[in-house]
Amino acid sequence: MAEFTLPKNSKIGKGKHYPAADGATKTKKFSIYRYNPDTGENPRLDSYEVDLSTCGPMVLDALIKIKNEIDTTVTFRRSCREGICGSCSMNIDGTNTLACLKPIEDVKGEVKIFPLPHLPVIKDLVPDLSVPYAQYKSIKPWLQSETKPVAGKEFLQSEAEREKVDGLWECILCFSCSTSCPSYWWNGDKYLGPAVLLQAYRWIEDSRDEATGERLDDLEDPFKLYRCHTIMNCTNTCPKGLNPAKAIAGIKQKLVERTV
Repeated sequence: MAEFTLPKNSKIGKGKHYPAADGATKTKKFSIYRYNPDTGENPRLDSYEVDLSTCGPMVLDALIKIKNEIDTTVTFRRSCREGICGSCSMNIDGTNTLACLKPIEDVKGEVKIFPLPHLPVIKDLVPDLSVPYAQYKSIKPWLQSETKPVAGKEFLQSEAEREKVDGLWECILCFSCSTSCPSYWWNGDKYLGPAVLLQAYRWIEDSRDEATGERLDDLEDPFKLYRCHTIMNCTNTCPKGLNPAKAIAGIKQKLVERTV
């Protein structure tokens, strides 16, 4: 991957530099996007020299070390540290990913960290996810069924039916994929984006769900679904190795099949 550089007309200024502590034996520079809307100041990049000999192996470990030992004002989301919650999604070295799953050693030279692109920034590395979560709510992401299971038993699926949701249920809604999609950048208020469409397909493919027709009706829209142009950014960046583009194609195929 080519080195990540800011565009020449960027309004992001050069911020403070925090050198490594005396006696540090293995240092690496981390440049972090800093922005506090309450101050009215332009964003800046603060740089921190971190001693990797006293730090865990992941970028999230470095961020926690920076906040705990160097600069307590650095703000970011994190929770599970195991790639399960999706909280620490951010742009690292030019790629949207999870800080807890990104090894520091994978980044050559300086580690540049920004919030997920094309979303309003609440502070520093914390994006405003209000719109993506509202879009997620709009697809009714729960099992809809009029049929009741036999008393005391679960809804049953065959192994083949269960396999259809593999590659879908694993999505952790980190929104790395949606925020890497140019169509979502330009039409994020109307286009649902890869993450939400993958989640929609998860319920369409679930054999226990009885609202497939209603779900497809709701998605058959010029903007909700058809802004996808299959450039595959979503699939390339997914930190869980999922394929949102394939899920979107699956929804389109379902819509075609029901009109034949």
